[in-house]
Amino acid sequence: MDNEDDVNNLQAAPVSGKRYEWQLLVGSQWLTIDNDHVIETHYCHPGAKEITINTSHGKVLIDFDNFQTTNTALKVQRLSFLPHNETEEVGWYFRDDNLWREYGSQDSTMLSSSVSSRDVEHQYTLNPQGSFRFTVGSRGYRIEFSSMSQINCVTGLRRNVRRRPKFTSSTGSLYSTSVLHTASSTQASNGGYKWEFMGEEGEWTEYQAHVCSLGSAAIEAHYQLNPQGQLPFKINRFSYTLDLSNMCQVNNNIGTKRAVRRTVNYGDQQTISPGTLPRWQFQDIDGIWKDYSKGYRQCNISSQEIELRYQQDPSGIMMFDTKNFSYQLDFSAMTQRNLSTNTSRAVRRLNQ
Repeated sequence: MDNEDDVNNLQAAPVSGKRYEWQLLVGSQWLTIDNDHVIETHYCHPGAKEITINTSHGKVLIDFDNFQTTNTALKVQRLSFLPHNETEEVGWYFRDDNLWREYGSQDSTMLSSSVSSRDVEHQYTLNPQGSFRFTVGSRGYRIEFSSMSQINCVTGLRRNVRRRPKFTSSTGSLYSTSVLHTASSTQASNGGYKWEFMGEEGEWTEYQAHVCSLGSAAIEAHYQLNPQGQLPFKINRFSYTLDLSNMCQVNNNIGTKRAVRRTVNYGDQQTISPGTLPRWQFQDIDGIWKDYSKGYRQCNISSQEIELRYQQDPSGIMMFDTKNFSYQLDFSAMTQRNLSTNTSRAVRRLNQ
């Protein structure tokens, strides 16, 4: 479960004006982690389970769910710095069959829960070790805060739950709903997020407000309000739909679909560089590793599309089809399973 102090451990604000600070306990002293905005941007994404950072003590893996490191000699904490009478905006998410979804958004059955993140957070602050009941349609559920899990009251099915702070920029400015609607492209290029689509030449192209009706900052604003939503826009005479849940762009006139990605942008440095996306391969029946490709057995996904879904949720699953079969790709187990024959094959991700 999430450490109950990780989001609410409040301290006096540092001189820099940041709203958060990540620290490591080395010996008996808490030390600030350099460039902790990298950790923060990952932590705010509900699909992120962990991150590995380079320190003077070597590589350190931080487990976001348990707030622990793989080095038993080091402890980690996240401090929140908030003005008097202001609380940090927190999102509550459950893991459905495919994605992490925020409470209040539609699940994979297109039903919306009767509670929002704020409702769950309110109950959590009243009793961090308690539970909270709610409904989705006619079904009853219970969230157990102590185990960070959601239970179907009829079937007993359990799903993982995560509590994460809402996105903050690398300057430490907390985005609120009112700020998001007036975000500028300068904010995105100076340390926020960059939104791009895969162009015809195989290169990632950023959304620009002067070219289409949306820029990176406007898309990020909508994404913060509803990460599972859809966003219409236009380029010249064509109309498009940006599907935030499936990270793709669809031409409403001719049906063409293009991959979309969201990358953390630290000035000129990105988390992903164009042309260097990792390759995804499966071990075929002959023992040879083969790239996922839309040209192979009429597969409907590419290595690039797998990587984009992996970036969204490194511990999730992805469904895809070939000419004759349907498959499930499990990122946690790194396996591909044929849903008809139940045959399982190894999968690997190669950095280029």
